[in-house]
Amino acid sequence: MKFLITTALAILLCFTAFATAQYPDKIIYNGKEYKLHSNPLETYFEKFPDKRPKGSIMSTALWRGYVATFEIKDSQLLLKDIQIQYWDTTNRENHDNKWKSVMNEVFPDQKIVKVDWLTGLIVLPHGKLINYVHMGYGSTYENYFLLEINKGEFIKAKRFNYKEYEKFKDKQFLAYKQTDDYKKIKTDLKKDGTTEEFIDNFLRNFITQYTTKLLTN
Repeated sequence: MKFLITTALAILLCFTAFATAQYPDKIIYNGKEYKLHSNPLETYFEKFPDKRPKGSIMSTALWRGYVATFEIKDSQLLLKDIQIQYWDTTNRENHDNKWKSVMNEVFPDQKIVKVDWLTGLIVLPHGKLINYVHMGYGSTYENYFLLEINKGEFIKAKRFNYKEYEKFKDKQFLAYKQTDDYKKIKTDLKKDGTTEEFIDNFLRNFITQYTTKLLTN
């Protein structure tokens, strides 16, 4: 758990330094494509760093180097595709950046890839953009779906408008504060010199990134 949170802290500092909105991953849910405010492949690449796609164009708008597409199908979270940007050098006068699939390079000879390494919450913002923030996934949208996943199995979904979503994060954080995980993480982070106020603000804002299930009704 501390690894997840310290990783999230590092990502937050990276976003703050570059102050650039990110290319989101995508997901097909109920037959419609949505942007994701989560990156389910990152957990996999943390375990298997040699599998991370190579040769992509790295930028402050795509710190992870790829865009993945997922789908909820037959009550499972499936990986459909992984694409990277690359420089097309066939045109000598103008080198354009284009997209190509590297799905077969990361998961060779696998037509169906169940995201069984993931247990957690994934966030699908949709609708009108309410407040644009030029940093990471900080922008606010009109509506949200929150999907609970357990080892690649789709458990349930909740839908919120943006005000309800903020209230949900407050309730989720209050429930999390009652757990032993919270007490341990807070103690560990305080040893690193992080202030109590910063810890609580961070944990509340990123509550969907590290809690693995819906803690409230």
